[in-house]
Amino acid sequence: MISESAHELKEMIEKAIEDHLLTREEYDKILFLATKDGVIDRQEQVLLEQLQEMISNRTVKLVAR
Repeated sequence: MISESAHELKEMIEKAIEDHLLTREEYDKILFLATKDGVIDRQEQVLLEQLQEMISNRTVKLVAR
């Protein structure tokens, strides 16, 4: 079962993949969602790792706004 915060993360990350862009504000919100309950569960960790990989290989571009 996927947690509510992991579901929200998944939606935000999928949007970033579609757009090939992620604003700093969206990135900060993703990090907030992942840590708001004080625990990054396995599903959230996988999603964050995938996002970081896409930012690193420039599949998703991190932009100021």
